[in-house]
Amino acid sequence: MSIWRRIQQWWAERKLRPTAEHLRRGRLGEQAARDHLESSGMKFLTANYRSARGEIDLVFRDGDCLVFVEVKARSSEAWGRPASAVNARKRRALSRVAFDYLGALKEPRVKMRFDVVEVLLTNGGVREVRHLPNTFPLSAPFRLG
Repeated sequence: MSIWRRIQQWWAERKLRPTAEHLRRGRLGEQAARDHLESSGMKFLTANYRSARGEIDLVFRDGDCLVFVEVKARSSEAWGRPASAVNARKRRALSRVAFDYLGALKEPRVKMRFDVVEVLLTNGGVREVRHLPNTFPLSAPFRLG
């Protein structure tokens, strides 16, 4: 069997596999967060921005401020608020990727903030969306001035 045929077969089998539940919840949460933020007047720029150092779920513009958004979708709050999962390690990683995004813009002198959007799910649907603006500051090694 040729390599091309193997790739086609692998792709066909991959598409038939059911999507993992956590990935489905993640996509549902990101779409709910995006819809919520757009309805509040923020301008959507990009989703799932990746650099060599990680990923940012959503990037928006709110007036003259660039907003980096981490989305946390959960079906339960039994283990605490979803935003509590954005620990110091995650904040450092988000700071690094934000700097990569600014570098790609070639205009790093811009106001910026980090928001978290909590999306609570029930029975495969969105129950509640909570926007937590300016949730944390830029991590210490990346602070300017």
